[in-house]
Amino acid sequence: MAKKQVGKSKDSTLNGSGSGNETKKHAGSKEDGSIHSPLVAYASMVSLLSCCPPFVIFLWYTMVHLDGSASQFWDFCKQQGLQGFLRIFPKPTLIAWKLIASYAAFEAALQLLLPGGRVTGPVSPAGNIPVYKANGVLAYFITLTTYIAIWWFGLFNPAIVYDHLGEIFSALIIGSFIFCIFLYIKGHVSPSSTDSGSSGNAIIDFYWGMELYPRIGKNFDIKVFTNCRFGMMSWAVLAVTYCIKQYEEYGRVADSMLVSSILMLVYVTKFFLWESGYWNTMDIAHDRAGFYICWGCLVWVPSVYTSPAMYLVRHPISLGLELSLGILIAGIVCIFINYDCDRQRQLFRKTNGNCLIWGRPPSKIEAWYETTSGEKKSNLLLTSGWWSVSRHFHYVPEILAAFFWTLPGLFNHFLPYFYVIFLTILLFDRAQRDDQRCRAKYGKYWDMYCKQVKYNIIPGIY
Repeated sequence: MAKKQVGKSKDSTLNGSGSGNETKKHAGSKEDGSIHSPLVAYASMVSLLSCCPPFVIFLWYTMVHLDGSASQFWDFCKQQGLQGFLRIFPKPTLIAWKLIASYAAFEAALQLLLPGGRVTGPVSPAGNIPVYKANGVLAYFITLTTYIAIWWFGLFNPAIVYDHLGEIFSALIIGSFIFCIFLYIKGHVSPSSTDSGSSGNAIIDFYWGMELYPRIGKNFDIKVFTNCRFGMMSWAVLAVTYCIKQYEEYGRVADSMLVSSILMLVYVTKFFLWESGYWNTMDIAHDRAGFYICWGCLVWVPSVYTSPAMYLVRHPISLGLELSLGILIAGIVCIFINYDCDRQRQLFRKTNGNCLIWGRPPSKIEAWYETTSGEKKSNLLLTSGWWSVSRHFHYVPEILAAFFWTLPGLFNHFLPYFYVIFLTILLFDRAQRDDQRCRAKYGKYWDMYCKQVKYNIIPGIY
């Protein structure tokens, strides 16, 4: 990780709304991204730490064994009580550990060994510039090609993954929790950069993380692995798995499963095409490597994000050609708009604003801020294209895309729509945190920006 040695000069990182060039206040930053009172924030941390692991098992068991019906699960709990829930909590098995270890080792090897261009992230509050190797598209292509090939040639049956899904999720819950403990200890003992620090509270440090850019050795970036190569890649792998399992169960892949899985795969493909842009977002450039980000990507993404297709495995719903095409086209349009929002911002950053947005030179605001070391720097805030509609408009098509790849399950049960509801809450909360942090960082310049781009997410409403 390089250190930028500049004085009062312009920062090379250019941003639309929400640059993500911030870190935790408890580590010495001048911006505080918290929008909640300390009591509410602390209660939320404890609740999520205790509730998320059992919820993953509840979601899996209900989707796979109870027809996706939350009411059936409630009836089960009324009859069996807590002991009943503990009995259905699957124990990690050797095959589950082997599957996880094989997948993780394969993705780690691709991350380290595949060639890729050199990409730099935004300047951190401590003045560090993270350097990445952009080989995500190649890793994605090799992963899916290999997975489908070993099934096609009879070397491995992906249906095994579905059959042991509960054990895999249980192993991920435990293994990822241990991994987060490792990150907590590493942050205290051997941080990878000066972008690290403690709040003095062990729960907060464990939940939010100690390090902004933790690495093993010089080249293995932990957050790129957990967020991109394990979490997001598993989304695509499981989407393919669910299609294969349904094919083996029913001798066909229903149009509902095809629509849902294709939209998920289009979205994940979009993600890896844009992966270098993701390294400028809040997840990487602001949120530290702790339970919130790393456990979430290692466990929550493969379990919750894939749940609409998990539900469809045992529900081969026939939509018909017209409805299938309608949902598919609507979902692809939403994913494209989401991609185009990110593309505009990335182009704006790459060209220092010397580009065309919707056929015109972009309007912008030069916003000055001060780093923790007292250096004066500036970012450009984009106020053209999609970024003139609202400050976080890209969240609208993202939520709608999630709705469209859930819609093939129709409305027989509420639980398949949990991901859409969760995503909506997550992104609205993220938009608030981003606004709060940017206001603290840019001050009067952010007020100018908000006067020019009035709405936070939904134009004309919010």
